[in-house]
Amino acid sequence: MKYYSLNKKAKEVSYKDAVIKGLAEDKGLYFPEIIRKLSSDFIDNLEQYSNVEIAFEVIKQFVGDEIPEIVLKEIIKETLSFDFPLVDIEENIKTLELFHGPTMAFKDVGARFMARCLGYLNRESDKEVTVLVATSGDTGGAVASGFLGVKNVNVVILYPSKKVSEVQEKQLTTLGQNIKALEVKGTFDDCQAMVKKAFLDTSITGKMQLTSANSINVARWLPQMFYFFFAYKQLQDKLKNVVFSVPSGNFGNICAGMMAKRLGLPIYHFIASNNINNVVTRYMQTGDYQITPSHQTISNAMDVGDPSNFIRIQEIYNNDFNALKEDLHSYSFTDDETREAMLHIYKTSNYIADPHGAVGYLGAKKYLKKYPNTQCVFLETAHPVKFLDVIEPVINKIIDYPPQIKAIIGKTKVATSISTYDELKSFLLDK
Repeated sequence: MKYYSLNKKAKEVSYKDAVIKGLAEDKGLYFPEIIRKLSSDFIDNLEQYSNVEIAFEVIKQFVGDEIPEIVLKEIIKETLSFDFPLVDIEENIKTLELFHGPTMAFKDVGARFMARCLGYLNRESDKEVTVLVATSGDTGGAVASGFLGVKNVNVVILYPSKKVSEVQEKQLTTLGQNIKALEVKGTFDDCQAMVKKAFLDTSITGKMQLTSANSINVARWLPQMFYFFFAYKQLQDKLKNVVFSVPSGNFGNICAGMMAKRLGLPIYHFIASNNINNVVTRYMQTGDYQITPSHQTISNAMDVGDPSNFIRIQEIYNNDFNALKEDLHSYSFTDDETREAMLHIYKTSNYIADPHGAVGYLGAKKYLKKYPNTQCVFLETAHPVKFLDVIEPVINKIIDYPPQIKAIIGKTKVATSISTYDELKSFLLDK
């Protein structure tokens, strides 16, 4: 499999090079040259396969022969060492829980897969790779956990000061070893801009190999296709149109869902559910794509004003706005609406949704008002324990720490504070 840059000004590369480079020399995101549909027989009989078998069929064309099948299957088995239950919420609405991994967020799938792929692809090299990543919340913890102790890989995580939850911060600042955290005085967009600038700074890249573990990296992004297949496998009624409502920030998740549809999974429609950082909602209404500064909300992982993966979505639909509108609705919701949704779900279904899942639920509810004869699945992307300061006052209930969180919550935060790109550059080169 070859990968090309979406800026179309860099040479095609192998899967290995796409993973290790992360971003093309022309600043473009990598995209697979070919997307082959899976057999209809496989799709029609998903119930007969394990999650590991499904994931292998889904991903193998994108890896090619660069990782032997036996190794790839073991990587997938280690990646998917937890469950992905589909839970009934109310009529025509279910949620897919993606938070049963080690850091209790959906990003465990991509981070664990990428870490194991990178470890294998770099196994014979003495050259260290530095994973440089920006996080708006859950990416940092998932990447820190996934890459902890991986040979010849150092991890540097940038996160916006006072804009992630206590649990999220502890998950990315307490592990030590090859994991370093930089607390940035600014927003997620500031963190992401620094990361992108570093990738293009030859005074850095000439001295060290950088790669990213954000969803801009193909090894982080593509495995997110898996759980759309896992959800469909669990649906009892496969004759009724299925719609996925995806809480969307950097748009890696919903973009992966659209890739799953390209592979033949019969997804009827997608809903991009935004908080007030709603560049895509406005685009779908007006056809005018305008990035904006991000604003802080209670669904902080979606506080993105310049979503990186939207260019991949445009590529999937050949930059045809009308074709995209056939498959995508997008809605935007405020913090007050999100709180009301969390309380409503708890009172009516005895289910505790995190703020991001609640935004996904609101998108499903709004869509069903116009299209009632569909079944909606919203993604529950993180365990509610990550947002205790938001959820507990809303539902008036104390949420107990699960074992994964108890293990880190009492540890001491270790992070270096920075404000400027020059400080990031000095940290990387001094390191």
